[in-house]
Amino acid sequence: MYEERPSLLDGAVVWSRTTGAPSGTGSRVPSASEQPVLPDGCMDLLWSGGRLLVAGPDTRAHRPGSPPGTAWAGVRFAPGAAPGYLGVPAHELRDQRVGLADLWGDAEARRLAERIAGAGDQLAELEAVALWRADAAGPADPRLAAVVRHLDAGGTVAGAADAAGLGARQLHRRSLDAFGYGPKTLARILRLQRALALVRRGVPYAAAALRAGCADQAHLAREMRALAGMTLGDYEASDSVGASANSETPLPSGSSTTA
Repeated sequence: MYEERPSLLDGAVVWSRTTGAPSGTGSRVPSASEQPVLPDGCMDLLWSGGRLLVAGPDTRAHRPGSPPGTAWAGVRFAPGAAPGYLGVPAHELRDQRVGLADLWGDAEARRLAERIAGAGDQLAELEAVALWRADAAGPADPRLAAVVRHLDAGGTVAGAADAAGLGARQLHRRSLDAFGYGPKTLARILRLQRALALVRRGVPYAAAALRAGCADQAHLAREMRALAGMTLGDYEASDSVGASANSETPLPSGSSTTA
């Protein structure tokens, strides 16, 4: 089961889930935990099995492999926000899941893990850790949010640079640190997520492609293979199976399914 709510941290989402269990019929029902985690521009602070981890920004589908019954909790940060809180450039974590101890040291990671483990509400305590770190880091650069808004609205990279008041080279350098990749890749990922949101709402593929900003359905299909490693039909089938198996609405495509 997957649940999420807006976080007290601006732009973030707090979520929890338990990976699916085998069916009682002898044939295992594919659970949402087996769905690939698709790039979404976000990074997560994760808690599972007494450990704190960080999910870096993805440029390709991540195939999770948790056993059935594994409980996860996470704080999904807005695109570009996590590196300032974590104290590490996003490109150093690209396409990785790493222990928090690798970033903050064993002693600090152990202290925070013990704090969360001893809390009555572990998800709320995980959020409190994120809020504490965000407060210590100070406000995020508003220019990064301007870049995300412009690209997510279908704008060009040149337009995003203008909106943020940055030159092309400055934008690329800041994007690597904030998002883990350049602005062109971020634009592709956000466009794919717009298309998949439309597909989940039942919009036909061709119409979803055009409304999301692709040239045509073939363009969307190529982006789906490149970034998600699957076809649109495979995605729609796995999304609906995951929802049915968990008796809930389809799961997001991003890092919140990183179990």
